[in-house]
Amino acid sequence: MATVTTLDPKRRKPGSDALDQLVALVADDLVDVNELIVARMHSPVALIPQLAGYLVASGGKRLRPVLTLAAANLCGYKGDRHKPLAACVEFIHTATLLHDDVVDESDLRRGQASANAVFGNKSSVLVGDFLFARAFQVMVEDGSLDVLRILSNASAVIAEGEVLQLTTSNDTETSEEAYLEVIKAKTAELFAAACRIGAVVADRPAAEEEALRSFGLNLGIAFQLVDDVLDYSAAQARLGKTVGDDFREGKITLPVVLAFRRGTDEERAFWRRTMEDMEQQDGDLDHAIELMARHNALRDSVERARHYVSVARDALGLFPASPVKRALLDVLEFVVNRDY
Repeated sequence: MATVTTLDPKRRKPGSDALDQLVALVADDLVDVNELIVARMHSPVALIPQLAGYLVASGGKRLRPVLTLAAANLCGYKGDRHKPLAACVEFIHTATLLHDDVVDESDLRRGQASANAVFGNKSSVLVGDFLFARAFQVMVEDGSLDVLRILSNASAVIAEGEVLQLTTSNDTETSEEAYLEVIKAKTAELFAAACRIGAVVADRPAAEEEALRSFGLNLGIAFQLVDDVLDYSAAQARLGKTVGDDFREGKITLPVVLAFRRGTDEERAFWRRTMEDMEQQDGDLDHAIELMARHNALRDSVERARHYVSVARDALGLFPASPVKRALLDVLEFVVNRDY
């Protein structure tokens, strides 16, 4: 196995304490959100809370609902509407994870057996559908057409992103632009919506709503870019899944796009054999990582992430200094320097 290195050896990453600090600032609200999540997952059909609870309890930082709570805090909101909407965001995210793992035929999620590996594909898809439906119930109960529009549009875009990814899967000719379209839809759109509704419930001006949308969108793009790098550069214990899952699935991510584009004819033939024809042999993953290192594909993917982090940082310029703003800025640094 190729040597695992940090994303940027010249810098010390803030570490998970940056995210922990943000979570601490919304801790009381997050307790209520977690209680709402458990309560709204209840169903007389026993498999539904059992399977959904398995995934919710399997780990993760609740980053997307935390962003909703933090955005509302940043906007000075004092009510309670943001709590069920944060739970709604988590339901949408959890539903997409269930569907993703079935489509990708994944056996692991955060280092544990994925829900589809434990309960089967049919159960995972149907419980994912239930969680989407539950999310829409919460939106309707909130009563805001703006909230319903933002979150329903996000749900539609995420589904489009899933279908779009199918068209790029195993296609080594995928362009960087096409790859970015996929991650904007699949990942960044929900980040954007999660942040945006914080401004909506606080009844803030359109400029602040747009600033939070931009912050979330660019944070989400950077997050996914780094996630795709980590699949080739981090140990399972820290990443939460085995190294090279994307490679084994023939998933075309930016490191592959860059290595393919910059490679020789012989190297491109390697990528076509392993990613298009799915004819993989022992040692192919190591060779793929070597090619990415040779052409600086991992390093440059992280540099792309830094660009989007800079845009996200600028988006927060509209908001006055506060502990939650400082924590959100620190989370940006965490995202590009994390190793899990």
